[in-house]
Amino acid sequence: MANPSISIVVPIFNEAEVLPLLNERITATLASITGTHEIIFVNDGSNDGSSDILKEFARKNHHTKIVSLSRNFGHQIAVSAGLQYTRGDAVIVIDGDLQDPPEVIPGFIQKWQEGYDVVYGVRKSRKEGLLKKTLYFSYYRLLKMFAEIDIPIDSGDCCLMSRKVVDILNSLPERHRFVRGLRSWVGFRQTGMEYDRDKRYAGEAKYTFYKLLKLGLDGMLAFSGYPLKIALAMGFTISFMSLCYASYLVYKRLLFSEYHVPGWTTLAVGITLFGGIQLIMLGLLGEYLVRVYDESKRRPLYIIDELIGLEKDATDLSNNPSL
Repeated sequence: MANPSISIVVPIFNEAEVLPLLNERITATLASITGTHEIIFVNDGSNDGSSDILKEFARKNHHTKIVSLSRNFGHQIAVSAGLQYTRGDAVIVIDGDLQDPPEVIPGFIQKWQEGYDVVYGVRKSRKEGLLKKTLYFSYYRLLKMFAEIDIPIDSGDCCLMSRKVVDILNSLPERHRFVRGLRSWVGFRQTGMEYDRDKRYAGEAKYTFYKLLKLGLDGMLAFSGYPLKIALAMGFTISFMSLCYASYLVYKRLLFSEYHVPGWTTLAVGITLFGGIQLIMLGLLGEYLVRVYDESKRRPLYIIDELIGLEKDATDLSNNPSL
């Protein structure tokens, strides 16, 4: 089969309840688009029967391909694995929970045909709880403020990327991957397209608070050195304040020999406050160091368990330790 013009990458982790409708909507959307296509589902270690459902899709439709990972490696790694096996002139990434509606695909393609290399989805609205929406709102604006590159506000992994952008992403060796940040980092012509983010169709959210926190840290630490600069600034500020306070105490002691600091409350509060700040700084430094340590081990990003409709690629990050 000639190289398809459009590749769809869909990371899947325990989405058995969603898969039938997801596949139906993607297939119906692609049917209205001229040119060839392929759908690559990345089974990220599912254990709820998703694997069997995906195999049935592949059996019925030769455009459907499957990349099965040996265990759950995480959403960003699953997306990266799927990108390695795409062959299309344009690649679209869409989540498997139907929060990113497949019906945005034609709009992405239209923007790509206008000459854009990256078309990213911008969440115009979210059908989620107030706390979650507030946290997302705050995080994206903090990331925008501190990141050393321009990462669009309220944009997720749902996007279209041209072949040259995907090839560059596939060549990047990073282990702690923040795909939307890497996508911005490569440059080229980029534009956003607004859409309403739906609520999850069925099942439970796979991004727990811990996983969201880890993803947020990966994004902040991978594209910004400001946390370390803030820590340094806080260190100088606290040291200056301490010197000022020490000078004040010496001054009071020289002028008023009977002056002394009563009790231990001030001392105890000061020690605990500065001790806590020091631990925060050490933890922040540790987060950067653990990423350096992970990069130095050069383990593969993921391990392939099974491929359906695809052949092993020599550039695959799962078996190329030189990357």
